[in-house]
Amino acid sequence: MRVGFGFDSHRLVDGRPLMLCGVQVPSDRGLDGWSDADVAVHALIDALCGATGIGDIGSLFPPGKAEYRGASSMDMLKVVCDKLVAIDVSVNNVDVTVVIEEPRLSPYLSAMRELLAATLGVPVSAVSVKAKTNERMGFVGHGEGAAAFVVATVRDS
Repeated sequence: MRVGFGFDSHRLVDGRPLMLCGVQVPSDRGLDGWSDADVAVHALIDALCGATGIGDIGSLFPPGKAEYRGASSMDMLKVVCDKLVAIDVSVNNVDVTVVIEEPRLSPYLSAMRELLAATLGVPVSAVSVKAKTNERMGFVGHGEGAAAFVVATVRDS
């Protein structure tokens, strides 16, 4: 069993969809980034990369490369999952925490878990997605952005 940790944060801006765990969440603002800026999936990719030593999201999907402009983070996660299969590693479980002041994410958490589980090839019971606020403190609390933390465990297949 190996453990990886991932973190990501992005600014909230007008004119972009809010993508979290592959789910478009209704919001007036979305996350700014080269791809779709899904902080949760980006942190998950880094956690899986960390657990397996295959690099990080920046080395696998360099920002600034035209092919990743507007890319789906879920498509990027599928590439990472293929890399895990190639090195004979399976995902055991993932624990995702999204920190955002607004909107409230509770209505979307089940869909997020189901989509991540299907993509990772694990049962829904092996995926946890939690939402937290930052109690109006810091950049997240002031509504300037969002962050995500992920712990992932993997095992040799």
